[in-house]
Amino acid sequence: MISKEDAFKAISNVIDPEVGFNLVEMGLIYDAVSDEDNNVSVTMTLSTRACPLHQMMIQWVEEAVMKHTDAASCKAEVVWEPEWSFEMADQHVKDKLNQFANRQI
Repeated sequence: MISKEDAFKAISNVIDPEVGFNLVEMGLIYDAVSDEDNNVSVTMTLSTRACPLHQMMIQWVEEAVMKHTDAASCKAEVVWEPEWSFEMADQHVKDKLNQFANRQI
């Protein structure tokens, strides 16, 4: 079986092109489970419902799990509860985004 940690490690290769951080450190990946046949199911969200890359992000997650693990299949599902917030991101992501937001032009 593929562990949650292995799936998250694989998904950490997927970078959100709008902010330059991976989906795991952004806090957008909620869970990953595998059955005994190595079929992986990923529960994720997006930072906004209006994300123009909605379908691409799902595809990238599924492709990353397939490429970087021994998964037989991968299905990613986007959920909106709990709603993503900035506080779900890893601390270094929050620090970097705060630096960017606080820069004076």
